[in-house]
Amino acid sequence: MSRDRHKVLIESIRRLVRRNAVNHLRKIVNKTHAADLSVVFPSLPVSNQLKLFDMIKDTQKKGVLFSELDEDTFFTLIEGIQLEEIVEVLDQMAQDDVADLIGRMPEEKANAILEKMKKEGSEQIEGLLRYGDDTAGGIMVPDYIALLEDMTAGEAIESLQKEHMDVEMPFYIYVVNEYKKLVGVISLRQLVVESPDTPLRNFMTTDIFSVTTDMDQEEVARIVARYDILAVPVVDSMSKLVGIVTVDDVIDIIREEATEDMLRMAGAGGEFIETKSVLKSTRIRLPWLFASALGGVIAFMIIGHFEESLKQFTVLAAFIPVIMGMGGNIGTQSSTIVVRGLATGVLNVRDMGSVVLKELSIGLILGLVYAVFIGMVAQLRFSTWAIAVSVGLGLICSMTIAALVGSLVPMLFVRIHIDPAVATGPFVTTSIDIISVFCYFQIATTLLGI
Repeated sequence: MSRDRHKVLIESIRRLVRRNAVNHLRKIVNKTHAADLSVVFPSLPVSNQLKLFDMIKDTQKKGVLFSELDEDTFFTLIEGIQLEEIVEVLDQMAQDDVADLIGRMPEEKANAILEKMKKEGSEQIEGLLRYGDDTAGGIMVPDYIALLEDMTAGEAIESLQKEHMDVEMPFYIYVVNEYKKLVGVISLRQLVVESPDTPLRNFMTTDIFSVTTDMDQEEVARIVARYDILAVPVVDSMSKLVGIVTVDDVIDIIREEATEDMLRMAGAGGEFIETKSVLKSTRIRLPWLFASALGGVIAFMIIGHFEESLKQFTVLAAFIPVIMGMGGNIGTQSSTIVVRGLATGVLNVRDMGSVVLKELSIGLILGLVYAVFIGMVAQLRFSTWAIAVSVGLGLICSMTIAALVGSLVPMLFVRIHIDPAVATGPFVTTSIDIISVFCYFQIATTLLGI
């Protein structure tokens, strides 16, 4: 439904741009949510993007658009916008989003923007830029509600009304001691139902889920999802509260990490490349496909080694696609299940033995089922039991080994601190093709007495 709406919106805006229907364009642009506009911008020339951007009246809406645009479109767009206007828009955005955008800019432009921003705001943003992009410190919001534990409920409510009107996440009130160390948390509901004279320390929750500034953003997302909280506090090495990570940022993290893992497993790099140029897309995919090409060369050499077997029994070649295809499919299934389990925290490296044994058993059972089926097809077609058995055993070996490799390799990569999503796909598919062909021809050669 959303895709159809975006398609209609893109076509409507393109048509109005061609007609130069400025008034209609201005109405559509200002009524359409910035997130929907971010889908339209990449499909337009830069000149038209700038024209639409100038039509947006609300500065905050421009900020949302900046946040939603893909990296290439954003950088192209800001090249045509005056520095003063960029700063004006960034001043209206959440500081964690600003830090994220500035962190991706060329150093010269980033420094120029920071110099023009309000002193207090730029100092906080520079503080966020000290942390890694993929850490809790890099994605946290430094704007939160922190009150002293000696304060009463009534004083806390008065403080919210006077000093914390613009806080992004007012649902949780964090309680700190005199040294600014996090000691408790209170929900807004808890605060308003308590007696005004009750000190915060008397009803605050001391069992707090917090993260450190250097924690990886994937682990932060897992904590927020596991405990169903709207925000998680971020503390430094001294347990001092320095920011919070909100649920909207967690949703973005989950989406980005899932997309990145899927692209890497497919061997297409770690970035969404549909909006990139042909040359850039080619350069990203080229090294990943080299592993497949190398595997193909090795498989070709193995087949060449069994040339005599093929000369005497050419029918063996007919079953190569089946053997390689079935092994490749179950290997991909096993590796996808394991990589996804590791990414979401459902599986752990400590589970290696049980996970590998389970996938190996599944591969063996499926191999037996399809070995009988394909073996019967071979027997009916060629009426030679040795060929039927060779195909059946080759299929069992292929699918069993594929399940073993597909489940074991991601676990091993995690153990040696390599991202399994990066290397598993190309490695598993290539190795399975080589092993499947070798086992098939070795079995056939032995049984046929070649």
